[in-house]
Amino acid sequence: MTQHAIVDSETWIEARKVLLEEEKVLTKAREALAEKRRQLPWTLVAKPYEFEGESGTCSLSDLFGDNSQLIVQHFMFGPDWEEGCPSCSFMADGYSQLQPHLDARDVTMVAVSRAPLPKLLAYRKRLGWSFPWVSSLGSDFNFDFNVSFENEAQENGTAVYNYGPMTSSSEEMPGISVFIKDADGSIFHTYSCYARGLDEFIGTYRFLDAAPKGRDESELSFPMAWVKRSDQY
Repeated sequence: MTQHAIVDSETWIEARKVLLEEEKVLTKAREALAEKRRQLPWTLVAKPYEFEGESGTCSLSDLFGDNSQLIVQHFMFGPDWEEGCPSCSFMADGYSQLQPHLDARDVTMVAVSRAPLPKLLAYRKRLGWSFPWVSSLGSDFNFDFNVSFENEAQENGTAVYNYGPMTSSSEEMPGISVFIKDADGSIFHTYSCYARGLDEFIGTYRFLDAAPKGRDESELSFPMAWVKRSDQY
């Protein structure tokens, strides 16, 4: 931890007020960016995707439940993996208590992975989660939203992640996609984000950013190298 000046309360308050003005600028900029995000054009989702859920085969429309808005976490859990991605798990740890609040604003949140459903449900039980989770195994969904990748696409350089050429060799990558369903049942894709764009959805990071040592990741081989599944610390 770097050395810090030790000052009296009055001096600290003056320094804090200066930082507060910068925080207000950031807050207003974040609100303006969120409005621009909501103003993005939409694209029709015409492909009839199918998923395997706890009640059997379901469509993308079914994932909305009674709400008109849907947020999907593209959770990294490949078909032959024994565990889900630690970083995706880190992100998902706060989801279970969100749904009542999201429901109040006409939003459903669902995790989607390519692993078979029994693996997903066993892993969910292990980590004490309760949010909806479905398998997209056999579907083009993950590939169409650029979070799962065929070896051929990676080898010939056509794989795309985060709106640019794929630079990782991983078969699965993280992301969030957002959809809306109109009164006629048509579904539109409104937003997706990937990579560092997912930071703002990770609640633990928001608290660490306020702590004296911050995320404390600068000396690590990669930023999330310290993250473990919650039952493995």
